[in-house]
Amino acid sequence: FESLSNPQIAIPDVEKVVEIAKKHGVLTICDNTVASATLFNPIKWGVDVVVHSTSKYTNGQGTTIGGIIVERDGLAEFFKANENRYSYFTTPDVSYHGLVYTDVPLPNFCLRIRLSLLRDIGAAQSPHNSWLLIQTLETLGLRVDRHSDNALEVAKFLESHPKVKSVNYPGLESNKYYAKAQKYFKGGKASGLISFDVESFEEARRIIDSAKLFSVVVNIGDSKSLIVHPASTTHSQMSPEELAKAGVNPVTIRLSIGLENPIDLIEDLTQALN
Repeated sequence: FESLSNPQIAIPDVEKVVEIAKKHGVLTICDNTVASATLFNPIKWGVDVVVHSTSKYTNGQGTTIGGIIVERDGLAEFFKANENRYSYFTTPDVSYHGLVYTDVPLPNFCLRIRLSLLRDIGAAQSPHNSWLLIQTLETLGLRVDRHSDNALEVAKFLESHPKVKSVNYPGLESNKYYAKAQKYFKGGKASGLISFDVESFEEARRIIDSAKLFSVVVNIGDSKSLIVHPASTTHSQMSPEELAKAGVNPVTIRLSIGLENPIDLIEDLTQALN
């Protein structure tokens, strides 16, 4: 599950998800890309494994492709207690000299990914990309705070605009996920993603085409602000029924708010909406 979903910008009840998963012996994996490690630590709430797309807020400039996997301590005992479901970890791996992952005093989940999955598919990050991420990690906290503050200002503006039908941003007190943002995220901040609905698909397309400061790019988490129409880009392979189930509407616009002055962003959206 996502700690902050894209593009609905929804927040799950993490505590309840973990409770149900533990009851049934199911491993919990949280995609924490949008919230980032700055705002939310899923492991503190009992999640087993956390993943991040480092191409987003971790990198912050859209220059690097990569990912992070982090697991909590003690997963070996979990796998042993639920070995019928997770036998790959508790029985010998014939492709690796009969290694039993739960017998090794190392992170079991990450170890199997390294020794089996990465071996088979060959995925490896270049040293240069790794170096870039090390540099940008130093400013992650500062950047996510600014993304969040800017996004809240923009969301408040959109909420008050007559041409905007609805706004999805958990930092707004009117948002149905506001209480969860206050509960789970540091300082109640909600990162930099906003989605909002307008009157029609044609109106959404006109607004996107009219934006000047926002770049039309499907990435998120850049230092520059981005605008996109999810239904015809990131989710374009879905049928109308699948789009409806995913909460992606033809009238929805998604913003990834950057580090610019929010006054400039609001001015650009004002002229685009008008």
